[in-house]
Amino acid sequence: MSTIDFYNKIDQITGPLNSFAYNLTKSSDDAEDLFQETAYRALINMDKFRLGTNFKAWMFTIMKNIFINNYRKKMKANTIVDSTENLFYLNSGKNVIHNQAGSNIMMKELNSMVSALDDSIRIPFVMHYEGYKYQEIADELSLPLGTVKSRIFFARKALKANIINSYGDYETVRDKISA
Repeated sequence: MSTIDFYNKIDQITGPLNSFAYNLTKSSDDAEDLFQETAYRALINMDKFRLGTNFKAWMFTIMKNIFINNYRKKMKANTIVDSTENLFYLNSGKNVIHNQAGSNIMMKELNSMVSALDDSIRIPFVMHYEGYKYQEIADELSLPLGTVKSRIFFARKALKANIINSYGDYETVRDKISA
């Protein structure tokens, strides 16, 4: 088969090859790269194509094999080889177990601080924390709206002072809670 005939056969099956490449890669850029690699390999190995065989099947096989080889290379690239004596890197994988004991203790302490507040400011604060709106709290407690807002403000202020006395400045507390 002449080189021109070979090029013409590739041109005739460009559409199905591009579709197959996209079905394999699910990405138009990767599909284009796969098609180009397939065409390049087919041209290099043109002398290995036997006349009378199915050209389209030959091209699809080349494309499938290139895709499989590239996939295997990617999987090997993600493999971690640990050469340390005690397999430290291998045993320190992505699964990190966080201990919540510190934050659980802090939450118990914060709850006790809230419980220690005077009832006049604790009850509106807890209700607001539980999701009640200011007006609902005012209606429930038969208080003016402004009084409810100020009591919640004073509860926050008292809690903030207690937290600073117990743990230090705000940034330290925030870092402990988020850790």
